[in-house]
Amino acid sequence: MAETFYFKLFMFFLLPVSGSDPEVSCVFRQSCMLPCRIQLGSDPLIHWYQDSAGDVGVHSYYEGRDQLGYQNQNFQNRTSLIQDQISGGNASLLLKEVKIQDEGRYKCYTSIRTGYKELFINLKTEAPVSDIRIHQDGNRITCSSEGIYPQPELTWSTEPPSNTTLQNRTTVHQTEEKLYDISSSLTGPDGSDRIYSCTIRTRRNQRRAILRQKSVIVSSRQTSLSCSASNGSASKLLWRFNHSQVIVSRSSQSRATVTEEWKLHVKSVSESGGLSLQDLSPQQGGIYICELSNEEETLVTSTFLKVEDRGGTKRHPGVSMVVVAAAAVILCVVLIRRSRNQKGQNTFLIDSKLNFFNQLCIMIFMTQIFLYLTGLQLYEEATR
Repeated sequence: MAETFYFKLFMFFLLPVSGSDPEVSCVFRQSCMLPCRIQLGSDPLIHWYQDSAGDVGVHSYYEGRDQLGYQNQNFQNRTSLIQDQISGGNASLLLKEVKIQDEGRYKCYTSIRTGYKELFINLKTEAPVSDIRIHQDGNRITCSSEGIYPQPELTWSTEPPSNTTLQNRTTVHQTEEKLYDISSSLTGPDGSDRIYSCTIRTRRNQRRAILRQKSVIVSSRQTSLSCSASNGSASKLLWRFNHSQVIVSRSSQSRATVTEEWKLHVKSVSESGGLSLQDLSPQQGGIYICELSNEEETLVTSTFLKVEDRGGTKRHPGVSMVVVAAAAVILCVVLIRRSRNQKGQNTFLIDSKLNFFNQLCIMIFMTQIFLYLTGLQLYEEATR
């Protein structure tokens, strides 16, 4: 009776598991656990193989320690067992820094004195869509993302919906690490007020980027630019000027950080992402781009800001004062020289004219000083 029981137990270890192999999804460049249980017993033997690559050695354990002499170099320094749990029946493999090439079928072979067991696991590698960018150059809108696996799909939509099929050109490139980069461009009508939406998806996840556009014209020295709010809470905020220059950034766990170049012009940043600007001049006119991101989508608001110069460009009053003072000095010199060159008049009359012109020049000079100081004060008040 006992012999029959042990014979059936031995045959159970030899039989393959019915049905499909269990599947484990591992994220690119992260650690992943491949589960395997071993029957309790002394002196266990554990072999992990990459079955789909031709029984490539991944990790071995016997005689109470790791045995890595036959480990494939692709797995060196990336595998380990939970040593203190092996005696309790845990033969799971920890795979670190997962690569795309790690994808495939794995075999966990375990053996004790009473028999052995084989377990097969399918490892699926994922590099989810983590970042998506959308921007406009003229009437061309481009959406792109990088470092994705498996090969993603990209779709466009508009709000309100377009009556015609959106003509777009999509390119996909695979890197040396087997990751996919994807980019798609479409041409929108000039002056369109549509909202453009780009979605990139894989079997694991999807992300969406939404582009809104508007124009703002201001004649004052300060204004506020809004940032479209998402349905959920945004974890990241980024403001850029003319596509490349960073103005302010903020993550969910930190306060907004303003770059040094924009500290003079950024007055405040609201909780919703709105940007208040001050001390504006026509030089600050351009494209302001706000990006609000969470785990599912990125909302991009592109605002063209034109700063009008009220009554022409404001100049420092010293410029006008110098011009007027120079003209006054020239006038005084001309009058004095003419008085000295006059002939036929007595000396007393000539001296009287010279004294008059000297006093006149002094009065003009003092008036210029007064006007300069008054203009300087008014200028400072206007530019605050």
